[in-house]
Amino acid sequence: LLGQILDQWFESEPLKATLATDAVIGAMASPHTPGSGYVLLHHVMGELEGRRGAWGYVAGGMGALSQAIACAAAAQGAHIFTEKAVCHVLLGKDGRAQGVVLKDGTEVRSKLVLSNASPQITFLELTPQEVLPKNFVQRIQQIDTRSPVTKINVAVDRLPSFLAAPNTRDGRPLPHHQCSIHLNCEDTHLLHQAFTEATNGHPSSRPMIELCIPSALDPGLAPQGCHVVSLFTQYTPSVLAGGQPWDEQARNAYADRVFDCIEAYAPGFKASVIGRDILTPPDLERIFGLPGGNVFHGGMSLDQLYFARPAPSYSGYRSPVPGLYLCGSGAHPGGGVMGAAGRNAAQVALEDFRSL
Repeated sequence: LLGQILDQWFESEPLKATLATDAVIGAMASPHTPGSGYVLLHHVMGELEGRRGAWGYVAGGMGALSQAIACAAAAQGAHIFTEKAVCHVLLGKDGRAQGVVLKDGTEVRSKLVLSNASPQITFLELTPQEVLPKNFVQRIQQIDTRSPVTKINVAVDRLPSFLAAPNTRDGRPLPHHQCSIHLNCEDTHLLHQAFTEATNGHPSSRPMIELCIPSALDPGLAPQGCHVVSLFTQYTPSVLAGGQPWDEQARNAYADRVFDCIEAYAPGFKASVIGRDILTPPDLERIFGLPGGNVFHGGMSLDQLYFARPAPSYSGYRSPVPGLYLCGSGAHPGGGVMGAAGRNAAQVALEDFRSL
């Protein structure tokens, strides 16, 4: 349990709760859930430019990282097609993957196929079921994809001014504006309470909020004087109590609750809002293909990690279909902006390609 680990090392409850947020971020779990300690480890392992445990901001937004990868690939001769939905994986008579068939009927032939989609989409939607072992299909169907995350993107006409550290008269970003700001995280009990409400089908009455202001670091993201605010909030259930839908009324009611919380820390925030975009778990699944809205393609619990990700005997990126590989967050070592799964999968695929 993460709570026990934190209690051994720290006395300050706000510090323990702030650290605990990285143990539950993107996970339908509380600091008191067994295995939550690993999720914290997952988020602080590694390094950035020689600094252990450090995180960085991508200039131009996360899309700029995708563009950088695309440019690097194109420079090596890769051809990239966008807005070309895949219908299914193309199989040869010998059962090997031979490419993909697009929704428009176009066949793209290839000796190898690497899928960055989730295990559920890759194996339950894009791969002919008759070629997959029944126990493998059952395992993929049973992956826990519950997600507590509702993402809210906000445009504001001025920099938020927090009671704990008011803005200066010139309105320039201060050091805390350039960091990750955690709200409603004064103690771990608050996090557990928010989690409990969501497990009963109710959006948290006092949700955990991770607030970032990318434009404080990257002014080109917003007009002068204005800013964009990114809110990573939880806990919100994928399915509301009583089977109620996540309609516009439910979305706005939850977002209003989040904004009320921020207003208590930064008076004037609500009045500064120009627009907002609310993405609940069903929205994240529909728009981005995230199963259950899970940003990691599946829970990062110990029963779904290492040799068991995405299924026992298939953690090495190969699949039951020869020539078909999994290279996204649903593969080992799981989610996060680090590229480990893709790099490892590429090495395995290249090893197989050389033996063809």
